[in-house]
Amino acid sequence: MAPALLDVANWSTWAVCAVMKVPQVAAVLAARSARGLSVGSLVLELAGFLVFLKYQIYYGYPLQTYLEYPILIAQDVVLFLFILHFSGNMKQALLYTVIFLGGWYMLTLQKWIIDLAMASNLCTLISAASKFAQLRCLWQTKESGQVSALTWSMSAYTCASKLLAT
Repeated sequence: MAPALLDVANWSTWAVCAVMKVPQVAAVLAARSARGLSVGSLVLELAGFLVFLKYQIYYGYPLQTYLEYPILIAQDVVLFLFILHFSGNMKQALLYTVIFLGGWYMLTLQKWIIDLAMASNLCTLISAASKFAQLRCLWQTKESGQVSALTWSMSAYTCASKLLAT
């Protein structure tokens, strides 16, 4: 791939990631409801993002190879809190925080743990599972509720651009 095209792919991915969850958050806030959104899907997505981010940091990869992940994690946390709030489960936020922080710490207790998480394509499997969990939720409820098509479209774009750039 030409260097200029590679730069466009990288910069556009970062730009899209910077606002990717904004339409989803806006939809939830406007409706004051998290109907149609899967908590399980978001938990899986966050887990996959955290494993990938921890691996990149642990091995000292350049920031530009994973810059979008801290941005996406922050947006997912905000969305997650709104989903918990509007579904009346805000008390679970502390439990999820402890689980995620414990997982973040445990990933690098032993080098083989983080290596296994990446070598087995765990992040990819978790990410795919998160999408299937959301689709399952949509199938079961027979209603899209507050699911943002724009957020899903931006996610598809960033996946495609990362494939090209990588």
